[in-house]
Amino acid sequence: MKLISWNIDSLNAALTSDSSRALLSRAVIDILVNEDADIIAIQETKLSSKGPTKKHLEILLEYFPNYVNVWRSSEEPARKGYAGTMFLYKKELNPIVTFPTIDAPTTMDLEGRMITLEFDDFFVTQVYTPNAGDGLKRLDDRQIWDAKYASYLAELDKQKPVLATGDYNVAHKEIDLANPNSNRRSPGFTDEERQGFTNLLNHGFTDTFRHIHGDIPNVYSWWAQRSKTSKINNTGWRIDYWLTSDRIADKVTKSEMISSGERQDHTPIILEIDL
Repeated sequence: MKLISWNIDSLNAALTSDSSRALLSRAVIDILVNEDADIIAIQETKLSSKGPTKKHLEILLEYFPNYVNVWRSSEEPARKGYAGTMFLYKKELNPIVTFPTIDAPTTMDLEGRMITLEFDDFFVTQVYTPNAGDGLKRLDDRQIWDAKYASYLAELDKQKPVLATGDYNVAHKEIDLANPNSNRRSPGFTDEERQGFTNLLNHGFTDTFRHIHGDIPNVYSWWAQRSKTSKINNTGWRIDYWLTSDRIADKVTKSEMISSGERQDHTPIILEIDL
């Protein structure tokens, strides 16, 4: 199987805007079309609570005519047009689709952050993990989320192997970002968030990128838009992951980034596995 995950940072903008950034986003979509993956996970869709519009669906069908889409958007009292996730999967796959909640704090369960696909022999699940926020104002809630999410994945893993992906909003180790020393208390690199990710892996999961590539440096999945030179200088962070249950990690044949060219923000990540 070939699977791709990408934080798109607004599906509407990527599909319908004429901005220079939208053109760069559509160039990435063209790459995904050519990859012909079995499953594509998309985070931060930023759609309304009603999901994709008729226009969105028509454009998606043009790009991905052989795929079914399922989505989950933020709903009140959570913020409108916030977070959100979507799966595109080939029509012949026919999984059972669930939209799990994990008894998360505040409005996190209402922000459209998780979708799970169940197949006969495995699960594929995606997440858009809540950011700790400016001033770490959401860090306490984020720690609760991390613990509950790890328990959710562990429960899935008791039933059958799991492929888990998404924007986890954490660089796990110093090697996973360009400037660790200046980011010790930045959202996504606090000791608390890093420990939360360690705890997740300790529930029986493997970071497939490190499993395949070892400790190679300077490979990232996100570059800040606020800095015009972040991508040019490769001052990035690796915060997007493909995880698998430990017992199937050796079945992974590829886990790497897909180049998004000049586009800053997230780049797609790809997993190939012989299941």
